[in-house]
Amino acid sequence: MAKAADDKVVMTRDGYEKLKAELVSLRGDGRAEIAAKLEEARAFGDLSENAEYHAAKEEQEKLENRVLQLEYQLSKAQIVETEDIDTSVVSLGTTVTLADLDLKKTFVYTLVGTEEADIKDNRISAASPVGKAVMGKRADDEVMVRTPRGIRHLKVVKIQLK
Repeated sequence: MAKAADDKVVMTRDGYEKLKAELVSLRGDGRAEIAAKLEEARAFGDLSENAEYHAAKEEQEKLENRVLQLEYQLSKAQIVETEDIDTSVVSLGTTVTLADLDLKKTFVYTLVGTEEADIKDNRISAASPVGKAVMGKRADDEVMVRTPRGIRHLKVVKIQLK
């Protein structure tokens, strides 16, 4: 999560809407599903040695923790609106085309908040090593960044809104 000094959780509008939808789903369908599992497990009798009941209680605890986490994040959300994004520099919400100068490959990433990151969708966290390295950079700027795969030499090719 990208956090500002005032403890805000910075995220895109899209990320905010996805978290909100997840919260609604967990509060409704998620809780109802676990309640049904608990009821079914209670029907098996003695709860002290009932594996199904304990598994359902554990699942319920995980769900409630996720609900609390989402409520906190949404209550602290500072949404970066598309019209407020300056595309002359890499920032949260921008889509950046990067050239890996060593691998001779080009990558396109959208910088998002931690909760929104999804590498399969080319959405990387602004708090990731690559995200941190390119934040605030302009087109044609070059950076060296340490990643799990080693040091990468990247060049900002293009900054845009997706």
